Amino acid sequence: MEGTESSGGAASSGVADLSLVFWTLCAVILPVLITLWCSFQRSRRQVLIRDIFRKSKHDWHYTDLFGQPSYCCVCAQHILQGAFCNCCGLRVSEGCLKKADQLFLCKEIMMRSNGGAHSSMPHHWIRGNVPLCSCCMICKQQCGTQPKLCDYRCVWCQYTVHDECMMDCLKTEECTFGEFRDLIIPPYYLSTINQMRKDKRTNYEKVVPYCRKHWMPVIILANTRSGNNMGETLLGEFKILLNPVQVFDLSKITPAKALHLCTLLPCNAVRVLVCGGDGTVGWVLDAIDEMKIKGQERYIPQVAILPLGTGNDLSNTLGWGAGYAGEVPVEQILRNVMEADGIKLDRWKVQVTNKGYYNLRKPRVFTMNNYFSIGPDALMALNFHAHREKTPSLFSSRIINKAVYFFYGTKDCLVQECKDLNKKVELELDGERIDLPNLEGIIVLNIGYWGGGCRLWEGMGDEPYPLARHDDGLLEVVGVHGSFHCAQIQVKLANPVRLGQAHTVRLILKSSKMPMQVDGEPWAQGPCTVTITHKTHALMLYHSGEQTDDDASSMSEQDHMREQTDEDV
Repeated sequence: MEGTESSGGAASSGVADLSLVFWTLCAVILPVLITLWCSFQRSRRQVLIRDIFRKSKHDWHYTDLFGQPSYCCVCAQHILQGAFCNCCGLRVSEGCLKKADQLFLCKEIMMRSNGGAHSSMPHHWIRGNVPLCSCCMICKQQCGTQPKLCDYRCVWCQYTVHDECMMDCLKTEECTFGEFRDLIIPPYYLSTINQMRKDKRTNYEKVVPYCRKHWMPVIILANTRSGNNMGETLLGEFKILLNPVQVFDLSKITPAKALHLCTLLPCNAVRVLVCGGDGTVGWVLDAIDEMKIKGQERYIPQVAILPLGTGNDLSNTLGWGAGYAGEVPVEQILRNVMEADGIKLDRWKVQVTNKGYYNLRKPRVFTMNNYFSIGPDALMALNFHAHREKTPSLFSSRIINKAVYFFYGTKDCLVQECKDLNKKVELELDGERIDLPNLEGIIVLNIGYWGGGCRLWEGMGDEPYPLARHDDGLLEVVGVHGSFHCAQIQVKLANPVRLGQAHTVRLILKSSKMPMQVDGEPWAQGPCTVTITHKTHALMLYHSGEQTDDDASSMSEQDHMREQTDEDV
């Protein structure tokens, strides 16, 4: 009897243990299985979404959270996440994506040919999600005030209309392309040009949209990898306002290929807006020089700048500001491009020839827009670039980039790796040898700004100095005593060592290895001869609305000196 009871107790305890093990396994395995199933469904959903994006004529982008109250254009429900089209502005939920692709047409970059030439096109209306603070073109009252899918917006002229104000005549009315009609390339223009190319006719000047004399089509070239990574957002905003064919991502297409569009537009009319740093601007200007070599001088565009880089000295010099962080609406940027004045910018050839009897390498040739330097600022740039190549993900902010520059500048103040530069180099200005004082760096300037916003040639502004311009064929050459001296100049506590102005600069590095840079592109250089000569001019756009106090004082000083010169004459 006792044996039976003991065996029964052992059996029940064994069942309890098995039950405990089973439920423990369930508690562990079930969440894992649910997680795996959810991840599989998510990846499957992403594959389906990507497949729709790839096949669609819309420029869809997915977002986890819309920046303003949004409603699905298909089911009219309020949505927090979903897809939006970067070209026409449609917003849809994930479930309605495929249906929206079938129901709604995107912006047509070229009109469909129906056997005849077109000189106009009707409005292209899209319902709902109108811009905040937009007004109805009929009753002049605010649109989009109701918490639902309501009101209409034309994807070309950006005019908005209330649901109750929408009339049948508006649906067939000719679109005027709105405020930026002078910048937009109309779809019917491209279809006409396409037909002319088939007929082997090239007199594109006769095809001027809506008979406007002041048509100045703009081409947007954005580098999505520059500075603060705002290029991706700007691409979408420009595609909304312009023809998407005018907007290019330089991470996907080279400037040379993008600028081929200029050859399909009227001569001497195109304007290019470069969204990026000074390096991106140089890249675009090099592509424009290639157009000159190909005999396409009459198609050369004028270049404006939207500064997205770290230094942005060229942008600052031309009045476009020291950096863009979204504080100015894209509409105002386009207005500034329309109102900007054309000027010339000197471009220089920098030839670096290594020394040595057995040196068979070709000289290195650079094109300079901003400045050339040897010494502490080139060393900071070299250390910065070496650090960025190791960990590029850390350098996505303009503030972080400048902090790294500050760190290396402070380090050089203590180490002084470039001391006694005057004993290692010889400097010639227009063939005349210059006696150098005790220096650590030499900087050759083409533009007014240097080092992220410092007017180096002017310094403190308390000493007389010759005029400095970026279109006079002259270079300004200055010396610095070290990194600490550079910092003093930037805060207007010291003046640079002005060595002179010249049409040709020749610098001979006699011994050792020194850091050099051209427009922020640094390298370590052994004994060599550096020769800087004038190469060409670039057609740029100057915006007078971004002048700082330094710019204003500098311009007034230059005007005063010109007046004195005129009086003496």
